[in-house]
Amino acid sequence: MDAVAPPVHEVSIHPAGPEHAASPSTQSKALTDLVTLTPQGLYCAQGDFHIDPWRAVDRALITHAHADHARRGSQHYHAAASGIGFLRHRLGPDAAIEGHAFGQRLSFGDAVVSFHPAGHVLGSAQIRIEAGGEVWVISGDYKREADPSCEPFEVVPCDVFITEATFALPIYRWDPAGRAFDDLIAWWDGNAAAGSASVLFCYALGKAQRVLAELASRTAREVLVHGAVEALLDTYRQAGVALAPTRPVGPRGRENFSGALVIAPPSAFGSPWLRRFGDCSTGFASGWMRVRGRRRWRGFERGFVISDHADWPGLLDTIRATGARSVLATHGYSDTLARYLREQGLDAAPLPTRFEGEALETGEREEPDPDEADAAS
Repeated sequence: MDAVAPPVHEVSIHPAGPEHAASPSTQSKALTDLVTLTPQGLYCAQGDFHIDPWRAVDRALITHAHADHARRGSQHYHAAASGIGFLRHRLGPDAAIEGHAFGQRLSFGDAVVSFHPAGHVLGSAQIRIEAGGEVWVISGDYKREADPSCEPFEVVPCDVFITEATFALPIYRWDPAGRAFDDLIAWWDGNAAAGSASVLFCYALGKAQRVLAELASRTAREVLVHGAVEALLDTYRQAGVALAPTRPVGPRGRENFSGALVIAPPSAFGSPWLRRFGDCSTGFASGWMRVRGRRRWRGFERGFVISDHADWPGLLDTIRATGARSVLATHGYSDTLARYLREQGLDAAPLPTRFEGEALETGEREEPDPDEADAAS
């Protein structure tokens, strides 16, 4: 017989209207008064700021620069200092962005805020909020695996933890990272011996640089990169991240790509850009490659299980380590994760979001919305 689940949070969405949420006395007590869900996204009334807002707001605290977390149009942005270069690339040269050192305590109204490493991509952060005797942590996206291209995840104790749930199913368990990268090099070598190019598709921000950083410790060979990837490499190198030597892909018809490894964003798959490589072998780096049917569905010849998100054991270990008394799960399999946590006796509930990690991770929505001009990542 299933365990009796604790009561589920009733998260209320306030009707559209003024930018800020209703007064604390009218907000949902399910989230207490520290963080509430509004039409703009998560909002902290004590500090008068939003976290990764879905729409333009006055003050936005940003976990990282991927398109589903960093949106254009807000008046002021705050983020971890090492992620500012990517936010500038995403938000434009005129955006008012202020960077902060990890762990630095900032006062916003009656709330004290700090950014802590999330281990997702370089500069990705969890946001810790303290006010009224409570501590909340909004994780953004995170992973627990070692990654030479970004700061390692930091466990931040809290009362309430908002966790991502992109890969919140027991089937998603990552092998040791070294195995996937050894397989990738073996694939490259095999294709080179056959005279073919190897074109690996992965996220332009984060995943591509992780691959290049892992390759740097395994081979001195040059890697060709799509322009969307090339545009983001300098920020990593300036941060001291060692990457494999790279060169932008040249114009069609002017280069022999036989034996080359090429890294490109998923949006380039099936495009005219890909034709220049002739009879090439294609691969996709993603946690979704744990399920082989996804690789076949997407049309890739090879799948490499490389993810910048926590797997199922990583999610559970992280939740336990925070000591949180309540957990809200968002992005991906949030219902599944919340139900499992309730069965374990923890107060947990799914948290609605306008974005889902699955569509983004597979590259289907890698490009920003049409009203955003940034097409590079």
